[in-house]
Amino acid sequence: MISLAKRNEITKREAISKKIRRCLKYKHLYLMIIPGVIITFIFNYIPMYGITIGFRNFQPNLGYFEGEWVGLKYLKQFFNDPYCFRLIRNTMLLNLYSIIFGFPAPIIFALLLNEVNFSPLKRFTQSISYLPHFISTVVIVGILMKLFASDGIINQLLDSLGIKQQNFFGNPNWFRPLYVGSKIWQDTGYNAIIYLAALSGIEPHLYESAIIDGANRFKQAIYITIPGIMPTAVVLLILSIGRLLNVGFEKVYLMYSPAIYEKADVISTYVYRRGIQGFDYSYATVIDFFNSVVALVLITIANTVCRKVTEESLW
Repeated sequence: MISLAKRNEITKREAISKKIRRCLKYKHLYLMIIPGVIITFIFNYIPMYGITIGFRNFQPNLGYFEGEWVGLKYLKQFFNDPYCFRLIRNTMLLNLYSIIFGFPAPIIFALLLNEVNFSPLKRFTQSISYLPHFISTVVIVGILMKLFASDGIINQLLDSLGIKQQNFFGNPNWFRPLYVGSKIWQDTGYNAIIYLAALSGIEPHLYESAIIDGANRFKQAIYITIPGIMPTAVVLLILSIGRLLNVGFEKVYLMYSPAIYEKADVISTYVYRRGIQGFDYSYATVIDFFNSVVALVLITIANTVCRKVTEESLW
């Protein structure tokens, strides 16, 4: 009789042999991903060593490998910073509003577009909707500034209606609506492509069976369409939650000013001011590192919750 150890050894050899055969079978696909792996390693993993300057008394003339270790000095300094709570609050609120109002938008748009049976109109609408995504952030902000300027179209319209004109870019209360609203306009059409692709993967016979059973279009959407795109929606929601403390630097930097720092200043812009403009590299690095750690924790929690609630998850 074969011993248990011998049997396990044979099983391991068979598993290794199976993996080798699989690699040989799909060798061309594995060769295709090698350049991407190399680029990712060079530009994403090797620079990670730079995180160490957040725990050193970094001086540019000494380089990355020198400088006295100071431990969590700069992290403690950040938590004692008078702007710490404001930065975290503004960053989280911007992303939270973007998720609440922006995340359902492409799903609703994809569901509505899926109901359009006239193909030319459907293609035209889809093309027009995702064009804003390809407009430069600088151009988007320029358009906003022209539209919402003191003599812009929006204020002229308000004046014609007898409503008091607003200082949109000078009033901190208008920053978040402008940021979130423009983000929804810019990304809804493009993000809807993912859901339209998911919709195309739903089996047509499910709709045929539902029609035979007397289900109308609304019930078909509730019981077939929405469950069909739910795995895709859950994955994208998890990724969105993981970016809760990561706001795009360019758009905020172009839209904000010292007058509206109270509601517009976020972690990324503060890191830029302290690190690039203030030459405080160690302090800026540890703040950004803290941001990444929190993002990892959030995405892990979101993945766990979604797996238990919906049985769908990222991993």
